Amino acid sequence: MKTTEPFSHVEHAHTHNPLLNHPEPPAAAVRKRLFIGAPFSITLLFILSILLVILNQQVLATNSAFPEKYSQKPSQADRLKSQRTAFHFQPAKNFIYDPNGPLFHMGWYHLFYQHNPYAPVWGNMSWGHSVSKDLINWFELPVALGPSEWYDIEGVLSGSTTVLPNGEIFALYTGNTNNFSQFQCKAMPVNISDPLLVEWVKYDGNPILYTPPGIGLKDYRDPSTVWKGPDGKHRMIMGSKRNKTGLVFVYHTDDFTNYKLLDEPLHSVPNTDMWECVDFYPVSLTNDSALDMAAYGPGIKHVIKESWEGHRKDWYSIGTYDAINDKWTPDNPELDVGIGYRCDYGRFFASKSLYDPLKKRRVTWGYVAESDKHNQDRTRGWATIFNVGRTVVLDRKTGTHLLHWPVEEIESLRYNGKKFKEIELEPGTIIPLDIGTATQLDIVATFVVDQDALNTTSETSYEHGCTKSAGAAERGHFGPFGVAVLADETLTESTPVYFYIAKTAHGGVVTHFCTDKLRSSQDFDEERVVYGSTVPVVDGEELTMRILVSKV
Repeated sequence: MKTTEPFSHVEHAHTHNPLLNHPEPPAAAVRKRLFIGAPFSITLLFILSILLVILNQQVLATNSAFPEKYSQKPSQADRLKSQRTAFHFQPAKNFIYDPNGPLFHMGWYHLFYQHNPYAPVWGNMSWGHSVSKDLINWFELPVALGPSEWYDIEGVLSGSTTVLPNGEIFALYTGNTNNFSQFQCKAMPVNISDPLLVEWVKYDGNPILYTPPGIGLKDYRDPSTVWKGPDGKHRMIMGSKRNKTGLVFVYHTDDFTNYKLLDEPLHSVPNTDMWECVDFYPVSLTNDSALDMAAYGPGIKHVIKESWEGHRKDWYSIGTYDAINDKWTPDNPELDVGIGYRCDYGRFFASKSLYDPLKKRRVTWGYVAESDKHNQDRTRGWATIFNVGRTVVLDRKTGTHLLHWPVEEIESLRYNGKKFKEIELEPGTIIPLDIGTATQLDIVATFVVDQDALNTTSETSYEHGCTKSAGAAERGHFGPFGVAVLADETLTESTPVYFYIAKTAHGGVVTHFCTDKLRSSQDFDEERVVYGSTVPVVDGEELTMRILVSKV
């Protein structure tokens, strides 16, 4: 992001202003290669077509050789600084956490977020504030809300914003008191005619909500956007728990300041523990256009998404919302909230979505945690990022899954491209693709499996799973096959992203999609894991992956 003063420069800026002028990375940190491979044991032929697009953020000169200078090891400080991303969201410095209260106002996308303005570690939780014209290039504004009152002195925690039809805007957030009890508070922009909404003020009557009876003082947080139901009543929801049962409270309001708690929760699931950062929104059964929160009626399902810091995972379920009785029912109780599907099977937590009235889409951001130590974060001067904004739609082929896809604006960064067509991958094949020294990539790779070989092979490997496997080194009859990114010449360091097809005892097929971080770095990364899960593959669908590489 770019910090620009005065703010009138932001208001009149060109749509595609560059991001921060990041320091050039040390040579040894950028000379990585791209490999495609099918390192498994039987004759199973794959035909690969790959589109590789270099993104216009920083493109170094192409050089297919490995000159001597690339073997020089830079200092740890230089290596840490080179880890900064090129087009993922992050402020200029210090720590960020949950995304909060995104909104669209007078041509600008606004993103608020948990932020420590003073250090690259958790603490001094405030609402950072950035704006963008295109969801890619962000301008950092002053902190919108910081801890200053008795009810939020230990942190202005997560919440939401609401834009009313008359143009009024307000934020609801959780305040942490000095003993970390959690109360709900309200704030408003000082001047709604300001496109950047730079100044915010807290409501004089805060807090507006106290913890309900029977609820832990630290188990009551993250109020939602307020929306109008079909009965004309305005609603707000909030996550909590009773004992180990996660739940969503429902409130009604007539004036957006006073809220009445309903007797029954919107939904609850035993043994799922605390629900926080709850998101609730409609999805269309007929097309990919997103729906405003107020949408209700035939051809619509509703999604509940919950997070919890205890497991740092985001879970969702799809079901039916009864707005008259304020109850939600999952389509499949076995895929209920907290026990069914996750939004993402990698590092993705505390996500928050925005209904974009400009492009009629729903966009979500999640928090991507660091996997190294605090002293390394302090050396870098920053910690954590958000994923690239993703559109969210219902997978109408399955009816049970949500589809996330990078916002279309990411394609505006494309600068150059290479196509590799009909590359034949045989067992044990690892093929390097010469991409020069570009460190920002948009990779689309499609694999075609030899169906005759697949059908005639009797091996079963149904017990395979990404997270319990040995990663890309674990070979089977039908995998792994994929793309290794950020790889050095000897594959001492690499991050394989791959498919693995497992046959069941009854002749069925289960497709796994995995990311192997076991050998991503020989340096200071504390994480040695394999991420991933199974993915539904409908008859006639191709095995296609898209990988965004974002490194300065």
